[in-house]
Amino acid sequence: MVRAVHARMLNIGSIKPHMPVVCSEGSQLATVDHMASDNRTIKLSKDDSGDHHYIPIAWVTKIDQVVHLDRPVQQAVREWSGEAA
Repeated sequence: MVRAVHARMLNIGSIKPHMPVVCSEGSQLATVDHMASDNRTIKLSKDDSGDHHYIPIAWVTKIDQVVHLDRPVQQAVREWSGEAA
């Protein structure tokens, strides 16, 4: 229930392809490829190795011109997934 309320407060519909994804310390992690169909996961654009990664919407703290995350880049890279949740 908390996740659903969090997602509605964020207006996840405003997350669009190619938006920058920025970590808590201000560095860019990646760009958005698209929202997963479950609306709980963001698929990131391919990295330099040609791989997609996925992050949960629960990490998002704010959406404006960029998607802001609640964690630093090193933690995000350790915890992202190679497949949708």
